[in-house]
Amino acid sequence: MQHANRGPAPHGHVTLVQVAQRAGVSAQSVSNALNNPDRVAPETRKRILAAVEELGYEPNLSARALRNRSSSLIAFKMRPSRPDKASLLMDDFLYVLNAAAVEAGYHLILCHAEDGPAGEIKAYRDLLKKTSIDAFVLAETHHNDDRVAALRSWGVPFASFGRSWDGDDSLAWVDVDGRAGTRAATDHVAAQGHRRIGHIGWLAESELGQDRREGWLDACRARELETDLQAAVADSLEAGRQAAHRMLDASRPATALVCASDTLALGVMRALHERGLRPGADVAITGYDDSPTAALVSPGLTTLRQPIDEVGRQLIQAIDNLMAGDPREPQHVLLEPELVVRGSSLPGPRTSAVPTS
Repeated sequence: MQHANRGPAPHGHVTLVQVAQRAGVSAQSVSNALNNPDRVAPETRKRILAAVEELGYEPNLSARALRNRSSSLIAFKMRPSRPDKASLLMDDFLYVLNAAAVEAGYHLILCHAEDGPAGEIKAYRDLLKKTSIDAFVLAETHHNDDRVAALRSWGVPFASFGRSWDGDDSLAWVDVDGRAGTRAATDHVAAQGHRRIGHIGWLAESELGQDRREGWLDACRARELETDLQAAVADSLEAGRQAAHRMLDASRPATALVCASDTLALGVMRALHERGLRPGADVAITGYDDSPTAALVSPGLTTLRQPIDEVGRQLIQAIDNLMAGDPREPQHVLLEPELVVRGSSLPGPRTSAVPTS
């Protein structure tokens, strides 16, 4: 006669009762060992965990979620990729965010929304009605962000990839220091001897773009360089190309151009090609985001690499702290990008990566 508590279950899901039988304890003791270990004697818990491993028991997470009123789901609104942008930063961010979530015991659910904050808020509301969401991750924060107000009014935990531009200390956020990045890029081209350093950045309503512009201004002012060569444009190849032509047509043209994105920088490279000029040798160029294209063009594009892996880990940690009711102040994490030097900013061939600090 074969005993029910001997040998692994050949088919189907191993139950908590089977683990209890194998360990010679009650089902409640198994539950306590897995969820409230302080309630179980160390030797008993050791025996239970051995049975769990031997049988390959996996807890029923759905049932646990119902008991705890927790789904372990984190929602994130995904935006479509644009064919006129070089950077795949948000695609990379989605991957690392999901990996960090899984490692911490959560699952990421993607949310589709119409363009604009109102559409995103409606999508969040619909998702909360239909699905048990524990928390949200926001991206691309801005002044007077209606998404922040909505989630707070609903009492839903959230953290953002992007700081509070309103100085709200109660918002949990992780961001990359764009100001430090463009300052490092400007210092780098200045160290190559350039004095006419222009900046091609984003439109004025972009807080992130303004932050990156400030880094260029910081470096120019520290070196007593003129700051008349600057443009605020849409983030597209064509906008970067046209801005470059204007700065190269100036009475005292730019000899270096620091750009707020790789997309703009690649537009600058196109403008140089149309003029028969060489990136690096004739006009230094830097971008931002270290897109895949940056290493493929010739010469390679000098750019800023964002620590996206760390951004993802820190955001999930912030969510985990909020879910646990951590009494400490919300996380505010500002990470520094890395300057990746390639041929587009150098008179000769050389490639290296240097910290911005």
